[in-house]
Amino acid sequence: MPPTTATATAAEHAQDADREGRLAPEVVAALAATGLARHFVPRRWGGTEGTFTDLLHEVAGVGEACTSAAWVGMLWAAHGRFAALLPEEGQRRLWGAHPDVRIAAALMPPSGRAEPAPGGCRLTGTWGCVSGVDSAEWVLVAAPVADDGETRVFAVPGAAVDVLDTWDATGLRGTGSHTAVVRDAFVPHELSFPMAELMRGAGAPDLPRCHTAPAQLAGGLMFCAPALGAARRALAVWSRWAASKAPGSGRPQHDSAAVRETLTVASAHIDAAGLLLERAAHRADTAPVTPALVTGNQRDAAVAAGLLADAVDRLFRTGGAHIRDASGELTRLWRDVHTVASHGVLRLEPVAAAYASTALAAADRASTASRSA
Repeated sequence: MPPTTATATAAEHAQDADREGRLAPEVVAALAATGLARHFVPRRWGGTEGTFTDLLHEVAGVGEACTSAAWVGMLWAAHGRFAALLPEEGQRRLWGAHPDVRIAAALMPPSGRAEPAPGGCRLTGTWGCVSGVDSAEWVLVAAPVADDGETRVFAVPGAAVDVLDTWDATGLRGTGSHTAVVRDAFVPHELSFPMAELMRGAGAPDLPRCHTAPAQLAGGLMFCAPALGAARRALAVWSRWAASKAPGSGRPQHDSAAVRETLTVASAHIDAAGLLLERAAHRADTAPVTPALVTGNQRDAAVAAGLLADAVDRLFRTGGAHIRDASGELTRLWRDVHTVASHGVLRLEPVAAAYASTALAAADRASTASRSA
């Protein structure tokens, strides 16, 4: 993808983001200018109501510059999609002035407590790993309501959220995924909606596909998109090393059979992951929503994440000592891809259980129908 202002700015500050644990203000501004925050915002507020396919391409492109910036931008888009489930007046509160509102979120697992109050709820709680919370204008959090136990999503102004500096992960260090604390904030009814609606997707007629898709249909592919860009960048960094002269012999590094095999397998795995995510995005945009489609997309995203982690492992192991410097770009990308792949949404075990349950139930139904014919 050709460099843009956002990708160039993100690339320039990527090492600083990794070291300092946050995105620079210049990166936040450039990322906001790409329109990622408005990607799924309803058109009546100036948003794009975009597709999952376009988002995949844009996020992967930013991921080639800085995985952390891509992760935060992807989440701005995803959280705008969730906030579109707010009642009309709540949406007006968020987007009445402009659609490029930066929204952070902590939804799984639900935490805290919401006490019913006249006109809304009083919300108190602590939520961990809230990516981009330090630059968020609004924060979505999920909490059970005290009177009936229903879990609801609450939109809280960023100014009402205290941020505890707790993020010190191996990768995605620049996301600033710190802990958010809300201390007895009043949240009116128009700034909340049931968590169940997010999971199943909006059901009102005439809504765009991006607002009716259930959360799990596209969640995995969106989370995997930054890693796709990071793995592509890792391959480019490693390939420059492979084309260089080996110390002493003066021969190209790729004269080694191990280097050629690494290039072949790693590049194929990255391409295969991209194809899986492309297909998943296309289905999320167009295919009828069924349990088989949801679990199939979850499978493709989890397998793609595994392929990307395997690819950067191969590159990292085969690269020379200097390319594996602790502060080097390949090392950072290797850490980032593994951190993405370890996210709960992309873990293979639960995804495999869901996929097998759906696929084998369909096979059993087909077998029963065949015997009855």
